[in-house]
Amino acid sequence: MTTAAIRPRDRRISPVFVGILAVTAVTGWATWTGFAEQPGVAVFLFVTAAWIVSLCLHEYAHARTALHSGDITVGAKGYLTLNPLKYTHALLSIVLPVLFVIMGGIGLPGGAVFIERGRIRGRWRHSLISAAGPLTNVLFAVVCTAPFWLDALDGVPRDFRFALAFLALLQVTAALLNFLPVPGLDGYGVLEPWLSHGLRRQVEPFAPFGLLFVFALLWIPSVNGAFFALIDTILGGLGISDFDTYCGYDLYRFWRGGSEVCSVTG
Repeated sequence: MTTAAIRPRDRRISPVFVGILAVTAVTGWATWTGFAEQPGVAVFLFVTAAWIVSLCLHEYAHARTALHSGDITVGAKGYLTLNPLKYTHALLSIVLPVLFVIMGGIGLPGGAVFIERGRIRGRWRHSLISAAGPLTNVLFAVVCTAPFWLDALDGVPRDFRFALAFLALLQVTAALLNFLPVPGLDGYGVLEPWLSHGLRRQVEPFAPFGLLFVFALLWIPSVNGAFFALIDTILGGLGISDFDTYCGYDLYRFWRGGSEVCSVTG
């Protein structure tokens, strides 16, 4: 019933997203075949493009779930086109997440879709809308790690394996950060419908600063160490070693010259 009100052009996949997919495919092929003279450049473009694709799918999942929950305005806002430029501001949705990947190998939650919550009935639906985004990151991580936990790495080129490992790390960090019950993040959005009205009113002013608070905590060495130890444990359970993620990140930052260990091992 709700989808009938969406115009066909509001569902049409954006050429911008198609272009990003094309870059992902071409640079993934270049990483796999070793076509590029500098493999780090191909890995950088492949991981960055794939990361932006995951950001688009994350926000699309929010919007699509909201659509089927009663908010038909998401179509007119362009959220169903998978165009990353429609998810708030290009700086917040694309530039900052990529900068955080480059600076620290952290999957920063990207843009946001503005859901008209008043159109949605039922606390479960509100929670599901918030959970849909990070669950997409979980699914993306499962896909990236599949060759590792399926023990299907025979024939997979070394650089492509490293790139997949680093991309999986980004997805796992994004999922964990998004699921934190901190105002402004999706984890709090899952819990918010079940909180009292008074408590929600008290917490609301802090929502714009929730993500900044989380990343301020991550600058504390002990917190950062514990966080990445948890990430390593999760990835290790999925068959990805510290060496794989280290070399993936090392290749990604190609301008630093690369590690000799990664170039001669694996």
